[in-house]
Amino acid sequence: MVYAVVRWVLGVVFRFGWRPRIEGVEHVPLEGPVLVASNHLSFVDSVVIPLAVPRRVHFLAKSEYFEGTGLRGWLSRAYFTSVGAVPVRRGEHADARASLQAALGVLRDGDAFGIYPEGTRSRDGRLYRGRTGVAWLALDAGAPVVPVGLVGTDRVQPVGARGVRVAPVTVRFGPPVRPEPYRDLRPGVARRRLTDAVMDAIAALSGQQRAAGYNERPPED
Repeated sequence: MVYAVVRWVLGVVFRFGWRPRIEGVEHVPLEGPVLVASNHLSFVDSVVIPLAVPRRVHFLAKSEYFEGTGLRGWLSRAYFTSVGAVPVRRGEHADARASLQAALGVLRDGDAFGIYPEGTRSRDGRLYRGRTGVAWLALDAGAPVVPVGLVGTDRVQPVGARGVRVAPVTVRFGPPVRPEPYRDLRPGVARRRLTDAVMDAIAALSGQQRAAGYNERPPED
């Protein structure tokens, strides 16, 4: 019930405030495990994608969002809990493994999981090389990967901005990238090639300039 109310309220704001253009949503399976893999331009990406997808999409969220005090802490905790966010700690190798295991649990339950293969938000608007966690999840869970290209969310809430702005947003979904063609390859090769295929599809949808390397997370991000 809380999820339905939150989705309805945010959906009204989404439609009338950001004037979204949603393309290719028919590519998202309505049931069964699926990874929704997107470029990452803004904090609001994790709000935009669930509102554009016709099923509940779970995302990882920093554990700090669930640990605040006072009214602001309660609101943060209530929101992220209601939308099915999975709390994780970030920073250490063990934390990264725990994040992947949490995501795998969502997929094994037959649900949709949202992931940003770049790892963190792009601060210069370029699309960075994908990290292979998305492929590890797809291969282990047997889940298709639906690529997503977001356009305009960096204008709704630029990196570092506290509030949101009124700006048009485009959400483009592409045909699923299936893990089956990569299963006969060596595990490391399979993960790299599958990840690259997902990133190529995201680039085609978002129209972003490609960056050669990985996007490193700033200390404060």
